[in-house]
Amino acid sequence: MKHLYNMLFAVFFCLSAPYYFLKMLRRGQWRSGFSQRFGRYSSKVKQAITNRHVLWIHAVSVGEVNISTQLISEVERRLPNVKIVVSTTTSTGMGELQRKLPSHIQKIYYPIDRWTYVCRAIATMHPEAIVLVEAEIWPNFLWRARELEIPVFLVNARLSKRSYFGYRRFRFLFRGLFASLAGIGCQNEADAQRLQDLGCQPEAIRVVGNLKYDAAKLDERRLTDVPALMRQLGMPEGARLFVAGSTHAGEEEIIADMFLRLRQRFPDLYLVLVPRHFERGKEVGRILDAAGVKFAYRSEVSVNARYKPGEADCLLVNTTGELKYFYEHAAVIFVGKSLTTEGGQNPIEPGALAKPMVFGPNMQNFESIANAFVAAQGAIQVKDATELEQAIGNLLEDPERAAELGRNALGTVRQNLGAIERTVDMIVAQMHDTDMYVAPKRQAVSVAR
Repeated sequence: MKHLYNMLFAVFFCLSAPYYFLKMLRRGQWRSGFSQRFGRYSSKVKQAITNRHVLWIHAVSVGEVNISTQLISEVERRLPNVKIVVSTTTSTGMGELQRKLPSHIQKIYYPIDRWTYVCRAIATMHPEAIVLVEAEIWPNFLWRARELEIPVFLVNARLSKRSYFGYRRFRFLFRGLFASLAGIGCQNEADAQRLQDLGCQPEAIRVVGNLKYDAAKLDERRLTDVPALMRQLGMPEGARLFVAGSTHAGEEEIIADMFLRLRQRFPDLYLVLVPRHFERGKEVGRILDAAGVKFAYRSEVSVNARYKPGEADCLLVNTTGELKYFYEHAAVIFVGKSLTTEGGQNPIEPGALAKPMVFGPNMQNFESIANAFVAAQGAIQVKDATELEQAIGNLLEDPERAAELGRNALGTVRQNLGAIERTVDMIVAQMHDTDMYVAPKRQAVSVAR
């Protein structure tokens, strides 16, 4: 099985490498840590983990990084002798790790799943346990961990129907890997049943809830002064922000046209448009130009760049890591990747801020979360662009209804807190006989108002 997988992987890697290298080039900063993707680490990294009890946490990209930062805080409290190494796959994920985590947390790139690279990486890190955030299953990595008897935990595990059927189709390859997992923290009973069907041991599965609720805590230091930024854009005091967050191709045209019509009804309305991938900034700028929206790039708005009222009605955010700061000052929010493409984006962050939000019909990656918000009347789900415009207009017209929607959203978040503590309980339960373990001290969990 290993030989067949590695032969096929080599072919796939050669065919797909140009695409991924071009993608890395477009995102920038690809040279930093590039050798780590092949399992080669600097003497500085090696020195930092020498003679330490290493716990390796893997967070694929930005969404998983946000979870891992809260998870690490609880792990350090419960396992004070541990040295945490966090890996990510993308340069944007690495940027978030560097920005959010202190210097004593070692940040690395996850190795490409080729046997030589994986063996080299695991031999260097020499972890006593590995934590994978969400369903990131790479065969060589897990095979090597199993050979070395390193316990592997899968946390915040979720399986969409598409992923589930994909794993089932190749269950001859993945069944043994799922069976080798030491612990699986699931979001809900449906995911637990799917994972058991794929081969996970029933006694290893725990339903702990969704870590994204805890990860939405926003009591961290503010890095962006949104009111000051919008004043520089020429936005008058008391004007309202319509924030379209994590948008994907096809949605920006809809948002631009809709904004121009809404502004005729609500002259105090300003648009903040945040594409999911910041490297699409120029492409989205051309879309706004064609629609007739007067905009400024976030990267060009500084203390030295001041706009007069009427010069710009829209801020196009072509930077990373700032979306939640704009959410905090929004009058109404559209959650992207839900209207013209499948998957959706995380609605918990605006919910934790008690903000009224609207999303489209395609929330497959956050199905249970979206359903919870809608059921509690903490969000509005629409079928198409026409309904989206109607919903946004209604919320702008009725601030009391918008405030009620936000309060219900915050209530939903509060009801689902505690998953991170339950997840760490699962991990430390297997660490009793190591120097990493210390008896837990319970702490209350809270969400910023």
